[in-house]
Amino acid sequence: MPENSVSARTAPMATHAGRVAVVTGAARGLGAAIALGLARRGATVAAVDLTTAEQTQEEIEKAGGTCVPLIADVSDPAAVQALHAAVRAACGPTDILVNNAGIAGVAPLADVDFAHWRRVLSTNLDSQFLMAMAFAGDMRERGWGRIVNMSSSSIYTTTRNMTPYMASKAGILGLTSGLANDLAVDGITVNAVSPAFTRTPLIDETVAEGAMPPDINALLADEQAIKRPAVPEDIVGTVLFLTGDDAEFVTAKFIAADGGYTRNY
Repeated sequence: MPENSVSARTAPMATHAGRVAVVTGAARGLGAAIALGLARRGATVAAVDLTTAEQTQEEIEKAGGTCVPLIADVSDPAAVQALHAAVRAACGPTDILVNNAGIAGVAPLADVDFAHWRRVLSTNLDSQFLMAMAFAGDMRERGWGRIVNMSSSSIYTTTRNMTPYMASKAGILGLTSGLANDLAVDGITVNAVSPAFTRTPLIDETVAEGAMPPDINALLADEQAIKRPAVPEDIVGTVLFLTGDDAEFVTAKFIAADGGYTRNY
């Protein structure tokens, strides 16, 4: 990575001052990086995960930002409603929603039963619908809102043993398009970001379990125009743009932050 590339992209600016942002899957990896990026731009961040996001809170507060860590299963309708109430009580109405929570669920197709399928689809796709439905009302009240749904460029790869994951991530593109159409009248934009395979704890754990080859990041990076594996900070800038005022006329778009992997699609 070029020297100073990360520090330059995460330099504090006030582009999101006064905004309340909710980030799911924010305890580590890409979600934590997005939460930190939003906080450094001035947003108050509700960092949501199945386990405590206190480490994310510590990093944000160390950078001078404000973070409220909250625990919730965003695939559960009742939990999402309770989460909305908790965010509103702690931070106020939500302006920005980043739907980042997800699991890989890597398994040979012969081993994928319906319970496995539903677990992946519920975590990756249903959660984004539930969160959008719960939090869009806040944005509608204010006549301004930004929703960013995390998809994946993996849907264009020849990677095996990821059928439920790819189905869920492809479904996010349709969900994003539909939400964008329905919410535009309320001043809410909805876009999807499709990262490359990004070096995160989730990928490292999947490799350690033997579900992916140890050199998966390097193998896929070789197919990119930019010949290095992605790190979370490579994705944050795209999310910051889509959640700011400069993206007011950008909606229903699927933006690939993948180093040029999908340049031929």
